[in-house]
Amino acid sequence: MNPALWTAAEAAAATGGRALGDWQVTGLSIDTRELEPGDMFIALTAARDGHDFVAQALEAGATAAMVSRVPDGVPADAPLLIVKDVQSGLEALGRAGRARLTDDAKVIGVTGSVGKTSAKEMLRTVLAPQGQTHAAIRSFNNHWGVPLTLARMPRDTQFAVIEIGMNHPGEIAPLTRMARPHVGLITTIAPAHLEALGSLEGIAVEKASIFEGLEPDGVAVIPGDLPQTPILAETAEKWAAETRTFGAGEQNHHRVLSVSVGHGATVAEARAGHTPMLMKVATPGRHFIDNALGVLAVVEAVGADLARALVALAEWAPPEGRGTFETLHLDPVMDAMTADLLDDAFNANPSSLGAALDVLAGTEPKHGVGRVAKGRRIAILGDMLELGPDEAAMHAAMADHPAMPAITRVHCVGPRMRGLYKTLPEEQRGEWVENAQELAALAHSLVDAGDVVLVKGSKGSRVSLVVDALRKLSHTR
Repeated sequence: MNPALWTAAEAAAATGGRALGDWQVTGLSIDTRELEPGDMFIALTAARDGHDFVAQALEAGATAAMVSRVPDGVPADAPLLIVKDVQSGLEALGRAGRARLTDDAKVIGVTGSVGKTSAKEMLRTVLAPQGQTHAAIRSFNNHWGVPLTLARMPRDTQFAVIEIGMNHPGEIAPLTRMARPHVGLITTIAPAHLEALGSLEGIAVEKASIFEGLEPDGVAVIPGDLPQTPILAETAEKWAAETRTFGAGEQNHHRVLSVSVGHGATVAEARAGHTPMLMKVATPGRHFIDNALGVLAVVEAVGADLARALVALAEWAPPEGRGTFETLHLDPVMDAMTADLLDDAFNANPSSLGAALDVLAGTEPKHGVGRVAKGRRIAILGDMLELGPDEAAMHAAMADHPAMPAITRVHCVGPRMRGLYKTLPEEQRGEWVENAQELAALAHSLVDAGDVVLVKGSKGSRVSLVVDALRKLSHTR
């Protein structure tokens, strides 16, 4: 039996609520579709009123539910934690989860315009062999995701990795104060959320607020080569006991010296102070090395073993939708009838799209069956969202990206991507469609044997539907 995450008495004391019954839970859930027996169901009301699903959650095996009232259809003696407000109750439980960690546990806060989820997963990978490590399964980085991640922490956690995101100014500071990290990592500053923050400098100010919650001896880890680095450094100096930088410049403590990108891996020579390092990740992409360098700076800052971290890092590959390669088998009989799919459909801004195009341009297509010529490099690109008033120019400008000439065909999805479509040379244009469903219906005509296909776009563009359609073309091996 799993050890108790929270008892009724502990949860009531943490939230100031009233527990009905004497229960203990082994997990927390906000979605009945993902609930595990033994969980406490948290009846949040942000999207839909979670109180409407409490009875269903209890029938599915929830041990208890956090509510602000006894829902209709739920017995008065049901195992409940009644609080004044469920969101506030979850936040209080998160703060209590953070407070009960042992003195030698280390909490890491991660933010950035691009790469924060990849950095979180790298940290999980490299720290897990060195101690009990806790991190959210997905990108739970907002006003309910951060407290949920904190409240889910096992009692014996030694390393906690908390991803912190934002959509509007002022969101990061209260979340970092809740997490109270020992180390704060900013991956990079890039044109994301420009619609809300107005400029890259505004983004840097907001991201740097992650340092406001640092513990008194906290360490700030920041990219050292950006035009916005002085903004990050100024805030870090105010809140952190120490600041460490990473990047390619000579001034950085953690410095990458050279990078070699292959089909299935990326290898780099680097230095941590005067210590030489050979870094590897099991996926192509220079940008992953940049993230990994920041991660290794965090590893040193929390006192973990760098050599063991490098060994573990070599096995890391990105989560689904964030730059994963897979093989599509296009014929049930002929093994050579394959294409490569690069699924990077979770998010996009000009910086991350440029990095994905670099990976596509650096990937060598295979020889097509029955053809002398190699396959094609194909890009399927969805709208980049939340870029502000200059979004049309930013989309069109991707036509001038250095990697673009190496790409055979570009298919565009969405009204914003029409700007890129019109700017591309006619011979490079594929399809332009208003929405992803239209292009998904054409999946059979988008790919042929030997091709390598990139799918990239903001989550709201729904280009993941095209990924799903391409996968359905593949025959199981």
